[in-house]
Amino acid sequence: MIRHLLSGADLDATTATLILDTAAEMATVAGREVKKLPALRGRTVVNLFYEDSTRTRISFEAAAKRLSADVINFSAKGSSVSKGESLKDTALTLQAMGADAVVIRHPASGAPHRLANWVDGVVVNAGDGTHEHPTQALLDAYTMRSRLGRLAGLQVAVVGDVLHSRVARSNVLLLSTLGAKVTLVGPPTLIPVDIAAALAPGTDVSYDLDSVLPSADVVMMLRVQRERMADSYFPSAREYARRYGLDGPRFRRLPDHAIVMHPGPMNRGMEIAPEVADSPRSTIVEQVTNGVSVRMAVLYLLLGGKNQ
Repeated sequence: MIRHLLSGADLDATTATLILDTAAEMATVAGREVKKLPALRGRTVVNLFYEDSTRTRISFEAAAKRLSADVINFSAKGSSVSKGESLKDTALTLQAMGADAVVIRHPASGAPHRLANWVDGVVVNAGDGTHEHPTQALLDAYTMRSRLGRLAGLQVAVVGDVLHSRVARSNVLLLSTLGAKVTLVGPPTLIPVDIAAALAPGTDVSYDLDSVLPSADVVMMLRVQRERMADSYFPSAREYARRYGLDGPRFRRLPDHAIVMHPGPMNRGMEIAPEVADSPRSTIVEQVTNGVSVRMAVLYLLLGGKNQ
C-alpha cells in the first residue's frame, strides 16, 4: 500500500482496485444500526483546510469517525495562519500533537507534497489549488463501477472548466489507469494545450459537446470556477450554457444506460439543467454518499490496514 495519497498518479490499477473493493465493504456499515467500526481507535486524523469546503471536509470527518478515530478540524480562518504562521510551522505543531494522518486542502498546488516531507504521519490530498483531488476521482470511479458494473472500456466525457479543475486532472489519471477512455470537452479557453497528452496518452480533447454525447457512457459535468477566473474565458453564462450546458435535449441524446455526474457544488441552469441534475440517471447525491465509504477505505488502508 502507498505511504500517502497525494495524486491520482500514485495509484496503480491494483492499489486503486483494492481501495474500491474496500470501499464496497465499508459501504455496508452505513446500513447498520450502529455505523461504526473500531479499526482506527486511538488514531488521530486532522482535517487541515485552508479553503472553504462542505462536502469534502464533512465527508472526511464522517469517514474518520465511523472508523472510531479522533478527529481534529483545523480551519485557517481564525487560526494562527491569519497571524502569518507558515504551513511548515503548522505542520510541526500538528506533528507535536501526535497527528497520525493529515487531510489537507490548500489553495497552493503542491502543498500536500511539501507537507508530506515535514510530518511523519500519513498525508491525504483533499484538493490542492488547480492541481489534483484524488479521493474525488476514487469516489467517482466507485460510483461508475457501482452503476455500470465496470470501468474498463467505459467512454467518459469530462465537460467544462478543465483549466481550473483538480477533479478533472485526477479523474483523467485514475480512469485511464483503470481502463476507461476519457474525452475532455469544453471551450478552447478552458482546456489547457497538451493537457491530455501530459496527463494520460490516449485521452482525447473535443470542443463540440454534441458530437461526444451519443457514444458516452458517463458524462461528468464540471463546475465553472468563476472565483478563479481573473479574465473572461467565454462571452457570457448564457452562451456557455448554450454551447456546453447539459440541458434536456442534450440529455436525451445520451445512450439509455448513460449516467450523469457532477462533483458539486453545481451552477444549476448554467452547466447542468435542473431536470438533468434531478433525474434518476444523475448520480450527484449518490457521489456524496459514496464519498464517505471511499474515504473510509483510504483512511483504513493508509492507517489501519497497512499494519495488519
